[in-house]
Amino acid sequence: MLQTLRNAWATKDLRGKLLFTALILLLYRFGAMLPVPFLSPEFVNLLDSAANGSLFQYFNILSGSAFSQATLFALSVSPYITAQIVVQLLTFAIPALERIAKEEDGQKKIKSWTRIGTVILGAITAFGYTRILKSYNALADGSNVFTEIIMVICFVAGSALVMWLAEKIDEFGIGNGVSMILFANIVSSVPQSVSAIVVSDRAIWLTILYAVITIVVGVAAVTFVIWMTNAERRLPVQYAKKVVGRKMYGGQATNLPLKLNMTGVMPIIFASSIVSIPATLAIMFPPKEGSFWAGVVNFFSHDSIVYAILTFIMIIAFSYFYVSISFNPVEVANNLKKNGGFILGIRPGKPTADFIKRVLNKLTLIGALFLSVIAVLPLIVNIIAGGTLGGIAFGGSSLLIVVGVALETYRELESQLTMRHYKGFLE
Repeated sequence: MLQTLRNAWATKDLRGKLLFTALILLLYRFGAMLPVPFLSPEFVNLLDSAANGSLFQYFNILSGSAFSQATLFALSVSPYITAQIVVQLLTFAIPALERIAKEEDGQKKIKSWTRIGTVILGAITAFGYTRILKSYNALADGSNVFTEIIMVICFVAGSALVMWLAEKIDEFGIGNGVSMILFANIVSSVPQSVSAIVVSDRAIWLTILYAVITIVVGVAAVTFVIWMTNAERRLPVQYAKKVVGRKMYGGQATNLPLKLNMTGVMPIIFASSIVSIPATLAIMFPPKEGSFWAGVVNFFSHDSIVYAILTFIMIIAFSYFYVSISFNPVEVANNLKKNGGFILGIRPGKPTADFIKRVLNKLTLIGALFLSVIAVLPLIVNIIAGGTLGGIAFGGSSLLIVVGVALETYRELESQLTMRHYKGFLE
């Protein structure tokens, strides 16, 4: 990987793309530290111990602590990601949108609708976020409806600017813009998270032991995630030979790769968002001690076994759901049949679709179990530690995002280098 980075840096246009991406990320981190107007000078941090395991803590991780500090980029890429997911689901559910997406200019229309959806979702989120800030007494004295409107506009403008920065990375930089911003946010919070886990009022030898264990577990987890992320099942595909005039076409053997972790981190995002709803509502509507609502909040708290079990089950369910809307075995089988291809030992058409579906179901189960273990293991560790390590509640999803973005960027750099250094058969 280091050699690939050195080769990319030695290539002029790739060096320009790397510098452009770094500049955009630097601008983003600068915006993530700019406070919005009308905040109270005494306001320090929105999140306290009650926010552990809530959706707010998850937003805070994805925004690089901008959410907790109520800065210009507090909403980060969350409205943009949500808009992309909504548009993707609508495209799958509505045949007319699916036909538009397959047209020549359809992707431009889909992207325009995604931008509009980002602004709308950003406005809704910014309004709710401003109301929460007001309930925390985070607004300056003398604030009124006008000041709240200005704050909402600032948060919406910030989310729109983040979307623009992400698209500029897609256009002129390296890697996926949204993924690169998430990567920068998560990496920026690693030192604080590690210090919160390791540094405390323990004895020196115990602190060193915790540091060593953290490093060993971290390296092992990263290695395991990389291995599982790259794992795939390759179905052997043979293309039939055909004679056109005096020339023979086809006849080559290839394979159909099916990734083990085809869903990425999306099932964890969906499951964590839903399971975290009680803890999130508890921040907006604090329960009274001994009330029924307090019992519900404690039952679904991030340091309870129920939270871990529900997360485990919902990740598996969302894995199957996401694969069903993102991969169509029937369409793949039809494309193979049209091009004269077939899987060895399987008849073309419906038998091929059924075979791909059976293989895909098995791979999805293994991938879902992998995601569940990665996401639930930090929760179990937190429960064993007595709820003192709430900061690692979303450590699994953060690790998957960081490793996934790093691998994706590495592959893109390799492909760009290969394309620029390929001489062709005439040279």
